[in-house]
Amino acid sequence: MEIHEAFVAYGLGTLTKRDRTNYSLQVAFMACPACDTPILKLLQDGPEKIDYGMVFPRHSVRPLAAPEVPDELAKDYNEAGLVLADSPKASAALSRRCLQALLRVQGFEQRDLVNAIEAVLKSGALPSWLAESLDAVRIIGNFAAHPVKNTNTGEIVEVEEREGEWNLDVLEGLFDFYYVQPARDAVRRAALNAKLAAVGKPLLKSAPQN
Repeated sequence: MEIHEAFVAYGLGTLTKRDRTNYSLQVAFMACPACDTPILKLLQDGPEKIDYGMVFPRHSVRPLAAPEVPDELAKDYNEAGLVLADSPKASAALSRRCLQALLRVQGFEQRDLVNAIEAVLKSGALPSWLAESLDAVRIIGNFAAHPVKNTNTGEIVEVEEREGEWNLDVLEGLFDFYYVQPARDAVRRAALNAKLAAVGKPLLKSAPQN
């Protein structure tokens, strides 16, 4: 839905920079025309005008998890995306927890995340491009240098540059492989079987289960 902006701005105060130029901070707000939720933006007015963007409601810098993803996994993934810009540490902790939970669902129940990653890589269950991306999680995470990452996936610890964003990229690929594509294939197979049944032809064989 396209929103026609109708913001009203109110000043929060005026400040003087070291070069003695004055600028003011403003909050601009309006009600969402669809749901009446307040929308707030932070603005800077003066010689240099800056729109700092929306401060409420909060929004993620990444798309939400696909609807095919189980709720518990989607919850951690979405929250990790929401806090990524504000706290890469918190985002990485959430995405590591989400990754380990996902691997456990797929049968890789090792206590440590690095061991679970190594197990799924050795299994050959993933396509090569996705396996390489998952292996990069282990490398970028630098688990050997930060053992706490290996033993406690919920811990808030130092993160390498881009670790949080990379983790979310890999999770998105794993979600697509484990949940999105199988669900879409099932819909397509069901539709094709309905057509085959209508003309009296043999149905497609069921896909093997993991």
